[in-house]
Amino acid sequence: MDATILLHWAEFAARWLHVITAIAWIGSSFYFIALDLGLNRNIPGPADGEEWQVHGGGFYHIQKYMVAPAAMPEHLTWFKWESYATWLSGVALLGLLYWVGADMYLIDWRVMDLAPWQAIVISALSLVLGWVAYDLLCKSSLGERPTVLMGLLFVILVALAWGYTQVFSGRAALLHLGALTATIMTANVAMIIIPNQKIVVADLKAGRTPDPKYGKIAKLRSTHNNYLTLPVIFLMLSNHYPLAFASDWNWLIASLVFLMGVTIRHFFNTMHARRGMPWWTWGATALIFAVIVWLSVLPLSRDEPPQEARLSPVQERFAAHARFTDVADLVYANCASCHAAEVSMPGLAAAPGGVMLDSDARIAAQAPAIYLQAGASHAMPPGNFAFLTEEDRALIRRWYREVTQGAL
Repeated sequence: MDATILLHWAEFAARWLHVITAIAWIGSSFYFIALDLGLNRNIPGPADGEEWQVHGGGFYHIQKYMVAPAAMPEHLTWFKWESYATWLSGVALLGLLYWVGADMYLIDWRVMDLAPWQAIVISALSLVLGWVAYDLLCKSSLGERPTVLMGLLFVILVALAWGYTQVFSGRAALLHLGALTATIMTANVAMIIIPNQKIVVADLKAGRTPDPKYGKIAKLRSTHNNYLTLPVIFLMLSNHYPLAFASDWNWLIASLVFLMGVTIRHFFNTMHARRGMPWWTWGATALIFAVIVWLSVLPLSRDEPPQEARLSPVQERFAAHARFTDVADLVYANCASCHAAEVSMPGLAAAPGGVMLDSDARIAAQAPAIYLQAGASHAMPPGNFAFLTEEDRALIRRWYREVTQGAL
């Protein structure tokens, strides 16, 4: 079994794990937010609030203590591994797709001429430095002014969105903005929220009264995570939709997504807190999304010739192989109606996945994808729409394997 297929399955496994853990993290996060906001606080006693719930045939009586209960309970469940596992699996997927496949997915020479190692270093450093800068801001005096802090953070996110598009491909830029945001969220859990809770637990075990400041600090970070969750999901999904990541205004689209995260979460937060239904947020969200759609198609009004892809040494070997002309003829005949700068297939607004196969250079640049989609599997053309024969697929396999095995 060749390395390309093994890598493909490794990516699938990492993505599967990432989705599972993200569901667990987001589900528990949304549940606790709704629970906290909906607690009945008009009750006597030391608890900050309580709630009765029914699920799965049973009744649950839940109480919340703002700082801590009088005594440490024997059984305490920590909600942290969902967050950690989501981030770890996401970094694994980032490495498999964008670092191993830097030439294809991470670098766009028309944006910045980078060597793979340079792009990978920038990618990794941006995640680390982004968290450090965010953490310093939260620990500054701005931490006492959460609204001002949120406004400043949004401005910084807009600048980062633009900055990423000046370094990486559009697809990688939006993905990295989401990865940075997710890194901030997980670091909030691992380095602020959980450590502060452990301090409270240690004080309880020692018979000391916990300092309420630790809960206040954790609450600020938890609030940020609440509003950042939905934009992260959008940005992680964006790599499947070229009208989002391949637009000239991709950085502005990504920025507006953070505003949608605020309007959507504000509706549900207000509803769960039993303070009414702010229906205006639905209109605001729809308006922002309409602007995003408009921005995505705005570049289509220009009539500019597409820029040719520049090939890496490995990709040049695919283009120089003796079988390339025959493979290219197959691709032009069976794939280019959908995968082109100007799509001719009815029902498609843009090339699926942003993959274009309308020139020799672009075909050579997409050699691994062509091999996996049309050689090693029957994924493309969809439903064998263009009647690619088994002999055609065998030709694609021979071309790819001979190049990757060094046989020209």
